[in-house]
Amino acid sequence: MPSRRYTIVIADRSSGLVRRVTISLRIVSVIASLVVGLPILVGLGAKWSGTQELVQLESSNAALMLENTNYRETTGELTTQIQSLEGVIDELGARSALDPAQAKAMSRLPAVVKAKAAGGSATQNAAISNILSTSFTSPEDTFGVLRTLLQGLESRLRNVRKDVERTEALASATPSIWPAHGWLTGTFGGRSDPFTGERGFHQGLDISTPKGQPIYATADGKVATAGYSGDYGNMVVLEHDFGLSTRYGHMSRFNVKPGDTVRRGDVIGFVGSTGRSTGAHVHYEVLANGKLINPLQLLTSRPPNR
Repeated sequence: MPSRRYTIVIADRSSGLVRRVTISLRIVSVIASLVVGLPILVGLGAKWSGTQELVQLESSNAALMLENTNYRETTGELTTQIQSLEGVIDELGARSALDPAQAKAMSRLPAVVKAKAAGGSATQNAAISNILSTSFTSPEDTFGVLRTLLQGLESRLRNVRKDVERTEALASATPSIWPAHGWLTGTFGGRSDPFTGERGFHQGLDISTPKGQPIYATADGKVATAGYSGDYGNMVVLEHDFGLSTRYGHMSRFNVKPGDTVRRGDVIGFVGSTGRSTGAHVHYEVLANGKLINPLQLLTSRPPNR
């Protein structure tokens, strides 16, 4: 069936010119459809574009929420670890507090002995302060700073633990109690020889007390020798850490043997008058790296009552 056609007449009144335009109904329908349908298509396109953008925003929001959750969890774990390490460091600091008398004895040790127990790092606190003053610009920066802080605290913990262990070891090795209950009858230094009357040098302390009274180890250590030794008579030598050693002479009998480990206050023998002696007493010496020192400057406590 042939398409219906329409003629449009356009007349110019001023010139009398007439123009005729003939179009088919199909073209008119197409034009009308475009006029009506184009806004609809534009609206549908905008709706589809908006839907896609919304989907992308929802996906990005979900990813950000997951990242934020992971960030909080990781930050929380690192913060918990840091707080735990700080607590351990504080506990170690409290543990390192010494009895005033023991600290006083340690302070009087020769410098060469204290140098062996020295250690630690003086830069840890400054390094941690520098870390804490760092500004955070991103989660990665925060994680990095927290991990660096954690590593710094772990290093500080190792140093603090090492310092505490050294301090405790030095305290245990310092001969600080009297080796026996009694009274001081001979001091360290120059004196007259009790046998010849000539001027001589007394290498330790003489503590007089009745025969058979216990003699105590004045610090933790190991029994190096326990036997008869000339003028010293029955003598025990204890070796302590950091180059310290002690000697106990004129015993009536031993309570230890070579190789035994002893603690401060343990009974190592009993008072006698063996060797070059004028009466029942214990002769007591302290050596640092093989050199005699005055035992009296280290004695701050009486031995235990047993």
